[in-house]
Amino acid sequence: MESRPPQLSLDELHLLRWLLGGVLMLLSVATVFYMDVDSGVMAAIAAAGILVALARPALPARVPIWAHRLAFPAILAFFAGDLWHTGQLLPAIVRLDLLLLLYRGVSHRARRDDLQIVVLGLFLVVVAGVLTVSLLFAGQILVFTACALALLMVVTIAASTEGGQAPKLAVRGVVPIWAAHADWRRLLGRLWEIADWRLLASAVGLFLGVVALSGLLFLAIPRFQLENSLFLERFVLKKAMTGFNDSIKFGDITDITQDDSIAFNVDLSDPAQAPAVPYWRMIVLDDYANGGFKLSGRLRRAFERERTSANILPSWGGQRDAPTWTFYLESGVSRYLPILGRFHAMHFRDAQHYNYSPELASVALRDEPASMTAYRVEGMASDAAELGDPPFARAWASRGPVGLPLQVDLKVSRQDAAVLSRLAAEFAAPGLGADQFALRAVAALQQAHAYSLSPHIPAGPGDPLVRWMASSEPGHCELFAGAFVMLARAGGFPARVVTGFKGGTWNAFSNNFTIRNSDAHAWAEIWDVRRGAWLREDPLAAAASSDPSKDKGDAALAALMDRSWSARLNSVRVFWYRSIVNFDQQSQAETFNAVKNATDSSGKWMRSRLDGAARRIKAWLKGPWDWARVLRLAAGMAAAGAAAWTLARGRWRLVLIARGRRVDPVRREAGRWLVRLDGPEALVADLQRLRYGPAPTWPRPADVFRRARRASRAF
Repeated sequence: MESRPPQLSLDELHLLRWLLGGVLMLLSVATVFYMDVDSGVMAAIAAAGILVALARPALPARVPIWAHRLAFPAILAFFAGDLWHTGQLLPAIVRLDLLLLLYRGVSHRARRDDLQIVVLGLFLVVVAGVLTVSLLFAGQILVFTACALALLMVVTIAASTEGGQAPKLAVRGVVPIWAAHADWRRLLGRLWEIADWRLLASAVGLFLGVVALSGLLFLAIPRFQLENSLFLERFVLKKAMTGFNDSIKFGDITDITQDDSIAFNVDLSDPAQAPAVPYWRMIVLDDYANGGFKLSGRLRRAFERERTSANILPSWGGQRDAPTWTFYLESGVSRYLPILGRFHAMHFRDAQHYNYSPELASVALRDEPASMTAYRVEGMASDAAELGDPPFARAWASRGPVGLPLQVDLKVSRQDAAVLSRLAAEFAAPGLGADQFALRAVAALQQAHAYSLSPHIPAGPGDPLVRWMASSEPGHCELFAGAFVMLARAGGFPARVVTGFKGGTWNAFSNNFTIRNSDAHAWAEIWDVRRGAWLREDPLAAAASSDPSKDKGDAALAALMDRSWSARLNSVRVFWYRSIVNFDQQSQAETFNAVKNATDSSGKWMRSRLDGAARRIKAWLKGPWDWARVLRLAAGMAAAGAAAWTLARGRWRLVLIARGRRVDPVRREAGRWLVRLDGPEALVADLQRLRYGPAPTWPRPADVFRRARRASRAF
């Protein structure tokens, strides 16, 4: 006769189910660490608890019974307090999910509990994917799907082995046999022993089928802006990764350059127009004080009033025949959008709240995006080294003799102003134009200072930037840009600082620009009266080529080409972005905006209800107290305590009554003995079969209970 192939025993199936469930929960908890919902500590605690229970499966049986009974009310109370304190629904739900996973991870589970951890874990994975839209999410959902399918398969096999019944919970305080004798090395050996290529092939085929079906659904379903159209990003407080705000202190941009993560990707319709060194403008800063630049009141007024639209159509600026640029801006960069200069039109995927300044060629969203933001720019020059500014030209021409000229004020002490004038006089000459002055100033700065990401500013009185300029210490881009601006102003030329990104790489696999946070940069702009435009001056840049044609097209892209493995991985990210971005499906955007507004309204309604209930309770507590009121309160508390005590003693069987079932006396008696006895193992196994197994598989109850009485007397 043909020998039967080896199979896992029921205890080994339970142990494997415990292992797969723990791995599934750890995968889910790991998503919290890159969601930025201020739950890192709770996620770490949940992961630690799950790991301990996974390594020692017998420990959950040592948890007191009262802890299990109070766990669910305590979790609900925590969720209510969290929602009340923060007022943010999604972070509170994420923390609730973590607590539920922790509870399931440190408790012996039935099949329905395994299904619960699949659902709870899937929620965290999907939320993380919606908020980040990253490649990590794609890999994690694949691993999660594989583990979930394996877990469900093991649960099904265990149920069939037990006669079609679901795996039951172990009695509180009693260690199941499979947990008491858990041996992970032996389990792995047994898995290797029973490995069958047919089983593995069917499992792999099932997994690949799920992935293929998901891919077909993704391609078939119309695209919409999931991560921005839904309400999720409004419930998450994300912290900016960069310093691109209305003000900078020396060192802010340098801190950004220490981060090599991707800031944004850019598609270009005509790669022949690609510049060799693009300067991605974000914000212009002109007001200097105490070692930092900020946006002045005059430049704030240069922004038009806030508008809400999916399109920006400036009244002037841009080139109609210029190529089209599509930006995929990652979350946490800035609310100021990176662009090269003025443009003819800008299109978003859905309506945005924004302020636009044609004078500064700057677009500022109302809020910093919490997820990837895509926008398409038409008619934008590839390399705007000059920025025409008619409004400033008129203001400069009519400035008058009284007061400080526009963007020429130094705002330093007289001693520091004298130092600046002396430094500027060393290379300035009467009648110099702005471009000639800039060449001499840049040469002087590069000759006096080297470049360093960790500069040292000499100590002493006065302005720190002036002290650095008077020394020979090395400096970073902010110091060079700020020094150039101060020298230009001392020489009588309006100047300002611009922050953003410089350069980037050209992805050879997806054919797009990739700009990282390490490309963050600061440079300067000086006003040229003759041209009526701002001239870009980068004190750290090399001399420009005499032949501008060499700075565009294939020659430029060849110098920026990136064929690394990181570029290959990022090409998948760009493919994902290109697939989900659609600038024309306005109806879908409006529909999901309506869903978002309805969800926001529901959250406000819930919080108003909670506020009203709290006010009523507070008013009741402040009310007049007499003996009748005290007696009523004491009677209510006594009744509640009696009800809780009765429930804790297990005298009420509400769930069973609702189902129309009665507790079998044999099962009830077996449960009592399981609580009292801790061995021997064969007796405990028979009692568990009487308590949880199907009736046809029972041993004789009278014999089992007789053995139980003898065992209790022996101990």
